[in-house]
Amino acid sequence: MSMDIVLQPLLIAASGGLAAFCVVLARRLQRLNDLENGLGGAIAVMVAEVDRLEHAIRKAREEAASASDSLAGQIELARKERALWDLHQTMDKAVGLGSRSNAHGPRRLRKRLPEAADA
Repeated sequence: MSMDIVLQPLLIAASGGLAAFCVVLARRLQRLNDLENGLGGAIAVMVAEVDRLEHAIRKAREEAASASDSLAGQIELARKERALWDLHQTMDKAVGLGSRSNAHGPRRLRKRLPEAADA
């Protein structure tokens, strides 16, 4: 029985110590979860920033896709214009070679006059 008498006060003291420890932890947790000053506020701000950044990333992707499509169209138009310009240059060179062989300028076809044909 003497052991029971010694263990009961030790058990009560340990329970009191654990109760005090739980109160201290509860207060720390309450301060930590405070939405204005604690970690809870920091987490709330970070969540808002992540949402804002995700929206900005989506918008940037949409703008990049739009710019890419526009650029592809401009490149295609430039290729067509370049091909047309090359064709004009080739035609001008061909016409230029024909006019160089004839010193009087480009050769022109003339209608025959009926009197010139009889003579």
